[in-house]
Amino acid sequence: MKEFTALIVKDQPEVHSQFVSQTFSALPEGDVLVKINYSDVNYKDALATVAKSGVLRSYPLTPGIDLAGEVVESSHPQYAPGEKVLLTGYGLGVSHPGGFSEFQRVPGEWLVPLPEGLSEKEAMILGTAGFTAGLAVQALEQHGVEKTARIFVTGASGGVGSCSIAMLKQLGYQEIVAISRKPDAHSWLKELGASRVVAPEELLPDKKRPLGKQQIDALIDTVGGDLLAGLLPQLAYGGTAALCGNAGGIQLETTVLPFILRGIQLIGIDSVNVPMEPRKKMWARLATDLNVASRLNFHEISLEQVLDTIQSLLDGTHQGRTIIDMQVKK
Repeated sequence: MKEFTALIVKDQPEVHSQFVSQTFSALPEGDVLVKINYSDVNYKDALATVAKSGVLRSYPLTPGIDLAGEVVESSHPQYAPGEKVLLTGYGLGVSHPGGFSEFQRVPGEWLVPLPEGLSEKEAMILGTAGFTAGLAVQALEQHGVEKTARIFVTGASGGVGSCSIAMLKQLGYQEIVAISRKPDAHSWLKELGASRVVAPEELLPDKKRPLGKQQIDALIDTVGGDLLAGLLPQLAYGGTAALCGNAGGIQLETTVLPFILRGIQLIGIDSVNVPMEPRKKMWARLATDLNVASRLNFHEISLEQVLDTIQSLLDGTHQGRTIIDMQVKK
């Protein structure tokens, strides 16, 4: 019986992560068995290894919210052995064993056929971060944000932020302001397409006011918390903010004045439970006009190196994207 490697997070005697050798009999129920060729590492995956983070729904569980690979076995009518597929969101790596494994068994209705023109590697360079960024950028498009608009992106050196900047630049947006606390990220963020890079402190006023200078036409926010609360009063009349992260906290202390006096709009961006048809359409865009995989700052590691990347994410020193090549051994 074939054995393979997977990372497991356990909670006994305390929460810890370890690599184990498994057989197919250890995998969960599901109608498609996938040989995972690539995965990637997200902040959510890092939190999954931490006690009381609320990410994992049960223990023991394999984390990893993204995967791309090849169907090995299938009883699902839509998929046959040999087909290339990808999976992000749903319960993967949260309530269902995830992508930090050489093989995984999943429900076929969660899978997306790998779009033409997109490789497995590119799919994971983008991953949930790129998928989320694509949804946020598309939301700004749908709300009529013009190419000359002043667009600000928080958490710019992270996965969603950097993908958003690259996509906005590729679509022809002219003024993209990256917000980042990391001085060593300034150079590559400008290479991605940022017009300028500013620290959050440069934008936040000394004294909180319900309305501030109207210097932001559109905002993609990956941080939430106090930073978002400080930026909302600075949105210009009719401004739009797409919210897709809470690294800075889930509380939002603000007033109704920017909404009723300036007509600003908040758009929530969910990447987990997007219905399949719009999900496929977004992945089709990620294979074409939103495919920025070749422009992104990414690192490639083996599965055995994933805990080092997780630690850098938890320490706040990680930048860009990290993908896992399952075929490479440390």
